[in-house]
Amino acid sequence: MIITNTEYVANYEITQMLGLVTGNVVRSKHVGRDIMAGLKTIVGGEIRGYTEMMSDARTVAQARLVEEAERLGADAIVNVRFTTSAVAAGMSEILAYGTAVKLAK
Repeated sequence: MIITNTEYVANYEITQMLGLVTGNVVRSKHVGRDIMAGLKTIVGGEIRGYTEMMSDARTVAQARLVEEAERLGADAIVNVRFTTSAVAAGMSEILAYGTAVKLAK
């Protein structure tokens, strides 16, 4: 599956747009991470536990995006974007979205 954040795929022609596809995941903070994050705010710096959590969440969201595109028979997903939001206290969502397309050389 070709995934790109551009509206076209180099050396290919988009022959059919199959529609919007999405993949999302909601993750909650771990109490242990919250305690460490609280301590880290005193001295500053990266909170690696949260960085890892968000990186893992992006990977899951992208995999779900690809699964949905594959169900539609897509060759690629164009205009891919990621967005994050706070769903509730201690919970964040990552949403990946784009347009599933068919390609020809």
